[in-house]
Parts: sequence; structure tokens; C-alpha cells
Amino acid sequence: MKSSRLVSILLLLQTRGRMTAAQLAAELEVSVRTVYRDVEALSVAGVPLYGDAGHAGGYRLLDGWRTRLTGLTTGEAEALFLAGAPGPAADLGLGPVLAAAQLKVRAALPPDLRAHADRISGRFHLDAPGWYTDAVEAPYLPAVAEAVWSGRALDVRYRRWREPTDVRRRLEPYGLVLKAGRWYVVAAPGPRTYRVDQILELTLLEEEFDRPPDFDLAAHWTAYQRDFHARLYGGGGEALVRLAPGATLPRGAKADAAQDADAWTVARVPIESVDHAVAEFLRLGADIEVLDPPELRERIARTVAELAERYGNSGTDGAD
Repeated sequence: MKSSRLVSILLLLQTRGRMTAAQLAAELEVSVRTVYRDVEALSVAGVPLYGDAGHAGGYRLLDGWRTRLTGLTTGEAEALFLAGAPGPAADLGLGPVLAAAQLKVRAALPPDLRAHADRISGRFHLDAPGWYTDAVEAPYLPAVAEAVWSGRALDVRYRRWREPTDVRRRLEPYGLVLKAGRWYVVAAPGPRTYRVDQILELTLLEEEFDRPPDFDLAAHWTAYQRDFHARLYGGGGEALVRLAPGATLPRGAKADAAQDADAWTVARVPIESVDHAVAEFLRLGADIEVLDPPELRERIARTVAELAERYGNSGTDGAD
């Protein structure tokens, strides 16, 4: 719609400064001629918008002029307040900043959008960490965030899972990721991924670094997770199992055939190792039967037999 497009032109010029008609047309996916007509309409409406000719020319707003018009739809206003995650913002030391920003946006909203935003914030609360997990303390998170913002290198002592466990690293942090209640920093060299809560000591160096301009944090994290799961489940092979009706397929499982005569589902499940698979499959109790490999089937049968013997003798031992 034209009214929405006019608002978009205003907000683009307000946030980006001078833009050519071709740049505006590409951003809005319209013709240059349409941009010319829209700019003329804004000028007639009294918007102090000027066009500079020449190679470095383009349209711009009068210096210091800003519109209070946000152009937010009801859905956009709701999404803005739903996306405000106070927990992670507080972790980064940005709690007061987020609260102040939301207050300013709320004050600029028309009354009807303000009511919708208040309704959203009062009815939805985002809590990222999973159940049955203790809060993860990451005392150096604000310092890591400062290094990410300022482009400064870090000297850290880091605890990893393999020997030697405590290592010294010089990191160039590209970005922070919050996953299931844990903060991770993606940093060069590599880049590689580090858990922030495993940083034991940290020094923010005066040395600055250049973050690669083409580095995409979201794309890197997606690729990292894909590679992680491939490494996690790629070395142990797979198991052939039967699942009872209503049982949830284990992670990564693929149905191998139609349901059998008992309405059980046959599926192939990638496993990290036999030891790991024993623990994972026992969680499903009697809702799963391992068909292959034989070693895994025998280990589960032996474990179940030992449990049956232990619990079967507990009543006798207690009576003596």
C-alpha cells in the first residue's frame, strides 16, 4: 500500500541517511518512477525532504528532523514486546537499557497499539532454560559482551572437557549466542565456540581486532549445530528398534517400516556409542525393544535383569 511505502521511505532515510532513488527502489521492491512519485507526495505533505544531484547525490531529510511516526502495525508492536527477553538482557548488563527502550517505544505508540503491547507483555513470558537444570553462572559474560561490542581481544583461562583441562587462550570474540540457558561465545582463531561459564579467568586486552565483514553469526551457529550433531551421532552407528504405540521417536530416529502386527513402529536410531544408547533407551522403559545391534540388545537385557534381581531381593533383605 502507498501509505505503508511512504512510511518506509521516511524510516529508511531517518535511519540510514542519504539514499538514492535506485537504492530506495531496490529496498522497497518498486520502480524508480514510483519512488519519484512517493518523494513528491511526501514533499507536498510538508516533510522536509531534499534531493541532491550529482554522483554522490540522493534524497535526505533536513538535518535534525525526525518523525515520531513508527509505522508499526498491531502485530509488529506485539512482536516487539514479546521479543523483549529481560533475563538475557540482564545477563549482558542491558536490563535497564532494555526497560528504557521499551518505555520510549511504548510512549510513542498510538493508544490502541499501546494496549495491544501491554496485553502481550502481560500474557506471555519467555523463559529459555529447560527444566531440571540449575542456573548457569557466567560471571565473565558482561566482559565478553564488552569485548564483542568494542572489538577487543581477550586473554582467558578456559576449562575444557579433555586433557589438559585448563588452557590459556587468546580470543577474538565475534558474537554471543544464548542456547538453552547457556551462553556461548564464537571467537577466532577458527572461529570456534566456547562456553562462557567455563571461562575461569579473563583479561580484556587493549588490542583491537577486525571482525570479518562477511561473518554471519546466525549462519555460523546453524552450521556449527549441524556439524555437532553429525559428530555426536556419526561415530556410533545406528540401532534398529521397535517402539510401542504412542512412544516418542528418539532424536534423529527415522521410521524404517510400517507398523507391525502389534502396531509397534520399527525405526533406525543414530547412536553415539553402546554405553550412551543403553542409558538413553532405558529412559523409555518397556516402550522400546532393541533389535540390533546384538551387543546393545544384550547390554540392555543384562542391565534389566540386574535391576530385576536387585529390586526383587530388596523386600527379602528388608525383612531379615
